Amino acid sequence: MCRFTYYLGHEIPVADLVTRPENSLIHQSTHAKERPEPLNGDGFGLVWYVPDETEPARFRSLTPAWNNSNLAELARVTRSRCIMAHVRAATSGKFEVAEDNCHPFRCGPFAFMHNGDIPAFSKIRRPLMARLSDAGFASVRGNTDSEHMFALALEHLRGHEHESSCELLAEALHETVTGVLELLDEHAPGTHAYLNLVLTDGENAAACRFSTNPDYIDSLYINQGSRYRCDGEVCWMDEPDDSSRAVLISSEPLNAGPRWKPIERNHVALVSSDRSVSFRELSACSAG
Repeated sequence: MCRFTYYLGHEIPVADLVTRPENSLIHQSTHAKERPEPLNGDGFGLVWYVPDETEPARFRSLTPAWNNSNLAELARVTRSRCIMAHVRAATSGKFEVAEDNCHPFRCGPFAFMHNGDIPAFSKIRRPLMARLSDAGFASVRGNTDSEHMFALALEHLRGHEHESSCELLAEALHETVTGVLELLDEHAPGTHAYLNLVLTDGENAAACRFSTNPDYIDSLYINQGSRYRCDGEVCWMDEPDDSSRAVLISSEPLNAGPRWKPIERNHVALVSSDRSVSFRELSACSAG
């Protein structure tokens, strides 16, 4: 299990997500409040989009986020209007602590991150890879369930790099979740999947909160307003207005502000390029 944050809005420093808020992502790497184990120290990663570049920049490391001075320096001076940040807790005994296994993952204009687990992934990995094209198979560098799901999502996105939309991204997430459940039904019936996923192209995004376990689902929140701001360690989201919009999606609220709302169980949030948000149930996916 892990913690992550996604941002789309006016340009901000990465530090406004990673180091400055009272419950910043670095704070969550040592004191996560909404998962059984508070530590997330098996690596971290950032993706950020910059003007006139089709592929986002990325910085990953297998060191703990709280102990990486390069991360603090980079976050202080790097600004972007679309940012992904992730701190990793490797699933015990399954996936090694290695840079290739650190999120976010990227391919072309698309980037992806995951909080959760497919406990029976070893039983579905080979049949999942059989569903990939040659390009999809070659894109996988690590051995995590997360990166394999990204490769599955890319099968739906391939050829649409220049015509992406939040609808297309949501469809890709839906196909990914459905595909995982089909494989589990066939190769590991009765096992569960925990799939909090974010997929973006830098202009649009889709994020789902999904679990097949009726007794447990990982936390995921959304915060919408006109502008996200930080003054020192105090961060907040301004009230909505018609002049601008900003969206935050995070495993845990970054601050104590009132605008954080949990995403409903087994729903996907669609974030469009104008930063409006709609929600849709993953109705075609079974929950048992």
